[in-house]
Amino acid sequence: MVRGWLIAASAFAAVAMVATLGVEANAAQCGNGPGGFESWKEQFAGEARAKGVGGTAIDALMQSHYASATIAADRGQRSFGLSLEQFMAKRGSATIVARGRSLKQSQAALFASIQQRYGVPPGPLIAIWGMESGFGSQRGNQNMLSSIATLAYDCRRPEFFTDQLYAALKLIDRGTLSGSTRGSMHGEIGQTQFMPKNVLGYGTGNLDVAANALNSTANFLRAHGWRAGAGYQPGEPNFAAIEAWNAAGVYQKAIAIMGRQIDGQ
Repeated sequence: MVRGWLIAASAFAAVAMVATLGVEANAAQCGNGPGGFESWKEQFAGEARAKGVGGTAIDALMQSHYASATIAADRGQRSFGLSLEQFMAKRGSATIVARGRSLKQSQAALFASIQQRYGVPPGPLIAIWGMESGFGSQRGNQNMLSSIATLAYDCRRPEFFTDQLYAALKLIDRGTLSGSTRGSMHGEIGQTQFMPKNVLGYGTGNLDVAANALNSTANFLRAHGWRAGAGYQPGEPNFAAIEAWNAAGVYQKAIAIMGRQIDGQ
């Protein structure tokens, strides 16, 4: 009886393995260089069509290219390994704080409106704005779709970027983005550098417009647990929302510190 069960189990496992191999054979395969990218696009496009992605987005995908600069940047993110003091110095925290205090005053009505609606004070929003794009001056000049498609194809983190790619294709089908949209190395767009899934979930209007980007960032933070009036330093209730924005510990602490300084605390 035991032996019969083992034989049956072995047969079932063999069938399952064949079925799995069949699925994998039909799925777009990741790669570690440009050589397989065009073939991967063909396979991925077929999967995307089957999931309802429209012709406009598929056409844009097929015109995307392997983004070597994106891969180089993805492999070279050394600043997140710095100490907090080194990271803040490298990112120009003193300049961000000084400019941020000025912007808080000159755009007081905007920040008051955002705080009333989302409960997020100016400091952390301004710190994120300064950290992400130098207050809109450094939004990136990479082809957004090529960057994300390359990272979805790359074997390092294909699951995360496949989700981002589907979101980008949906936004292209809607007309929110296009195949020529420019962004940063990992496909981030706008004044506060939103990834496509976050554009879908929290975006409010054209994110190249500062007011829209700041409202969208506050919307994201509120959706991730921000509570009006609560603190946002490490160990305080709202720090978790900052953690949701960026996974790097030095980044999170830098935003909290610069936000507090901008808010005059």
